[in-house]
Amino acid sequence: MKRFIDIFLAIMISVPLLVPMLLIAITVRLTSKGPALYWSRRVGVDNSIFHMPKFRSMRLATPVVATHLMINPHAFLSPIGPFLRRFSLDELPQLFSILKGDMSFVGPRPALFNQEDLMVLRTKKGVEKLKPGITGWAQVNGRDELSIAEKVVFDVEYLNHQSFWFDLKILWMTLLKVIMRDNVSH
Repeated sequence: MKRFIDIFLAIMISVPLLVPMLLIAITVRLTSKGPALYWSRRVGVDNSIFHMPKFRSMRLATPVVATHLMINPHAFLSPIGPFLRRFSLDELPQLFSILKGDMSFVGPRPALFNQEDLMVLRTKKGVEKLKPGITGWAQVNGRDELSIAEKVVFDVEYLNHQSFWFDLKILWMTLLKVIMRDNVSH
Protein backbone atom coordinates (compact mmCIF):
# COMPACT_ATOMS: atom_id res chain seq x y z
CA MET A 1 0.00 0.00 0.00
CA LYS A 2 2.82 2.43 0.87
CA ARG A 3 4.46 1.88 -2.54
CA PHE A 4 1.16 2.60 -4.31
CA ILE A 5 0.71 5.83 -2.33
CA ASP A 6 4.32 6.84 -3.07
CA ILE A 7 3.84 6.35 -6.82
CA PHE A 8 0.46 8.07 -6.87
CA LEU A 9 1.70 11.10 -4.89
CA ALA A 10 4.96 11.34 -6.86
CA ILE A 11 3.04 11.47 -10.14
CA MET A 12 0.46 13.93 -8.79
CA ILE A 13 3.22 16.23 -7.51
CA SER A 14 5.63 15.81 -10.44
CA VAL A 15 3.20 16.76 -13.20
CA PRO A 16 2.44 20.31 -11.98
CA LEU A 17 6.07 20.78 -10.93
CA LEU A 18 7.60 19.84 -14.30
CA VAL A 19 7.75 23.46 -15.53
CA PRO A 20 9.06 24.89 -12.23
CA MET A 21 11.66 22.09 -12.10
CA LEU A 22 12.74 22.91 -15.65
CA LEU A 23 13.08 26.59 -14.68
CA ILE A 24 15.16 25.63 -11.63
CA ALA A 25 17.42 23.46 -13.79
CA ILE A 26 17.94 26.30 -16.26
CA THR A 27 18.65 28.76 -13.43
CA VAL A 28 21.21 26.41 -11.86
CA ARG A 29 22.98 26.08 -15.21
CA LEU A 30 22.94 29.84 -15.84
CA THR A 31 24.27 30.78 -12.40
CA SER A 32 27.13 28.30 -12.03
CA LYS A 33 29.35 25.93 -13.97
CA GLY A 34 28.40 22.29 -14.16
CA PRO A 35 25.24 20.23 -14.56
CA ALA A 36 21.88 21.17 -13.07
CA LEU A 37 21.61 17.86 -11.24
CA TYR A 38 24.01 16.42 -8.71
CA TRP A 39 23.89 12.64 -8.41
CA SER A 40 24.71 11.82 -4.81
CA ARG A 41 25.80 8.28 -3.90
CA ARG A 42 23.45 7.27 -1.10
CA VAL A 43 22.69 4.24 1.03
CA GLY A 44 19.37 2.53 0.43
CA VAL A 45 17.62 -0.59 1.65
CA ASP A 46 20.03 -3.21 3.05
CA ASN A 47 22.90 -0.71 2.75
CA SER A 48 22.83 -0.89 -1.07
CA ILE A 49 24.16 2.14 -2.93
CA PHE A 50 21.92 4.14 -5.26
CA HIS A 51 22.29 7.49 -7.02
CA MET A 52 19.96 10.17 -5.69
CA PRO A 53 19.39 13.28 -7.83
CA LYS A 54 19.27 16.75 -6.36
CA PHE A 55 19.39 20.14 -7.96
CA ARG A 56 23.00 21.22 -7.59
CA SER A 57 23.17 23.82 -4.81
CA MET A 58 26.93 23.55 -4.27
CA ARG A 59 29.82 24.53 -6.48
CA LEU A 60 31.79 21.93 -8.40
CA ALA A 61 34.65 20.26 -6.47
CA THR A 62 32.83 20.57 -3.13
CA PRO A 63 34.05 17.85 -0.72
CA VAL A 64 31.74 14.83 -0.58
CA VAL A 65 30.89 14.91 3.12
CA ALA A 66 27.75 15.63 5.08
CA THR A 67 27.20 19.39 4.96
CA HIS A 68 27.09 19.68 8.76
CA LEU A 69 30.69 18.35 8.85
CA MET A 70 32.01 21.16 6.65
CA ILE A 71 33.83 24.01 8.36
CA ASN A 72 32.14 26.68 6.23
CA PRO A 73 29.41 25.17 4.02
CA HIS A 74 28.29 28.64 2.88
CA ALA A 75 31.60 29.04 1.02
CA PHE A 76 30.68 26.10 -1.24
CA LEU A 77 27.13 27.18 -2.11
CA SER A 78 26.37 28.17 -5.68
CA PRO A 79 24.75 31.58 -6.26
CA ILE A 80 21.26 30.03 -6.24
CA GLY A 81 22.15 27.39 -3.62
CA PRO A 82 20.93 29.28 -0.53
CA PHE A 83 17.52 29.86 -2.13
CA LEU A 84 17.18 26.24 -3.23
CA ARG A 85 18.08 24.96 0.22
CA ARG A 86 15.99 27.47 2.16
CA PHE A 87 12.85 26.22 0.43
CA SER A 88 14.08 22.60 -0.03
CA LEU A 89 13.75 22.97 -3.79
CA ASP A 90 17.04 21.11 -4.28
CA GLU A 91 15.17 17.99 -3.11
CA LEU A 92 12.51 18.00 -5.88
CA PRO A 93 14.35 15.60 -8.26
CA GLN A 94 14.08 12.96 -5.55
CA LEU A 95 10.50 12.48 -6.76
CA PHE A 96 12.08 10.46 -9.57
CA SER A 97 13.90 8.29 -7.00
CA ILE A 98 10.47 7.56 -5.51
CA LEU A 99 9.07 6.59 -8.91
CA LYS A 100 12.12 4.39 -9.54
CA GLY A 101 11.63 2.66 -6.16
CA ASP A 102 14.89 3.73 -4.49
CA MET A 103 13.11 6.02 -2.03
CA SER A 104 9.80 6.69 -0.35
CA PHE A 105 8.24 9.96 0.74
CA VAL A 106 8.79 9.04 4.38
CA GLY A 107 11.65 7.04 5.86
CA PRO A 108 15.10 7.66 7.28
CA ARG A 109 17.07 10.15 5.18
CA PRO A 110 19.51 8.21 3.00
CA ALA A 111 23.05 8.32 4.35
CA LEU A 112 25.94 9.38 2.17
CA PHE A 113 27.97 6.39 0.97
CA ASN A 114 30.83 7.45 3.28
CA GLN A 115 28.84 7.96 6.50
CA GLU A 116 30.10 4.73 8.05
CA ASP A 117 29.16 5.75 11.59
CA LEU A 118 25.53 6.29 10.62
CA MET A 119 25.35 3.07 8.59
CA VAL A 120 26.84 0.98 11.41
CA LEU A 121 24.39 2.34 13.99
CA ARG A 122 21.41 1.93 11.68
CA THR A 123 22.44 -1.64 10.86
CA LYS A 124 22.77 -2.53 14.56
CA LYS A 125 19.20 -1.29 15.09
CA GLY A 126 17.64 -2.82 11.95
CA VAL A 127 16.94 0.55 10.31
CA GLU A 128 18.83 -0.46 7.13
CA LYS A 129 15.76 -2.56 6.21
CA LEU A 130 13.69 0.61 5.71
CA LYS A 131 13.45 2.38 2.38
CA PRO A 132 14.99 5.86 2.75
CA GLY A 133 12.72 8.87 2.48
CA ILE A 134 12.68 12.44 1.28
CA THR A 135 11.65 13.27 4.81
CA GLY A 136 11.56 11.35 8.04
CA TRP A 137 10.97 11.42 11.76
CA ALA A 138 14.52 12.63 12.46
CA GLN A 139 14.13 15.37 9.83
CA VAL A 140 11.11 16.89 11.51
CA ASN A 141 12.69 16.58 14.96
CA GLY A 142 15.91 18.44 14.39
CA ARG A 143 17.48 17.79 10.99
CA ASP A 144 21.05 19.16 11.06
CA GLU A 145 20.96 19.91 14.78
CA LEU A 146 20.83 16.21 15.69
CA SER A 147 23.87 14.06 16.34
CA ILE A 148 24.20 10.76 14.44
CA ALA A 149 23.12 8.85 17.57
CA GLU A 150 20.06 11.06 18.01
CA LYS A 151 19.08 10.60 14.36
CA VAL A 152 19.24 6.83 14.79
CA VAL A 153 17.02 7.02 17.89
CA PHE A 154 14.37 8.79 15.79
CA ASP A 155 14.91 6.29 12.93
CA VAL A 156 14.29 3.41 15.35
CA GLU A 157 11.13 5.13 16.64
CA TYR A 158 9.93 5.35 13.05
CA LEU A 159 10.83 1.69 12.44
CA ASN A 160 8.80 0.63 15.48
CA HIS A 161 5.78 2.86 14.83
CA GLN A 162 5.38 2.83 11.03
CA SER A 163 1.84 3.45 9.83
CA PHE A 164 -0.09 5.41 7.26
CA TRP A 165 -1.10 7.93 9.94
CA PHE A 166 2.45 8.36 11.24
CA ASP A 167 3.66 9.00 7.68
CA LEU A 168 0.86 11.53 7.21
CA LYS A 169 1.89 13.29 10.43
CA ILE A 170 5.53 13.43 9.28
CA LEU A 171 4.53 14.80 5.87
CA TRP A 172 2.38 17.47 7.52
CA MET A 173 5.18 18.43 9.93
CA THR A 174 7.62 18.57 6.99
CA LEU A 175 5.34 20.91 5.06
CA LEU A 176 5.07 23.22 8.07
CA LYS A 177 8.85 23.21 8.60
CA VAL A 178 9.52 23.99 4.93
CA ILE A 179 7.02 26.85 4.98
CA MET A 180 8.47 28.22 8.22
CA ARG A 181 12.06 27.45 7.05
CA ASP A 182 12.65 25.73 10.37
CA ASN A 183 15.95 23.88 11.01
CA VAL A 184 17.55 24.94 7.73
CA SER A 185 21.00 26.19 8.66
CA HIS A 186 22.60 26.46 5.20
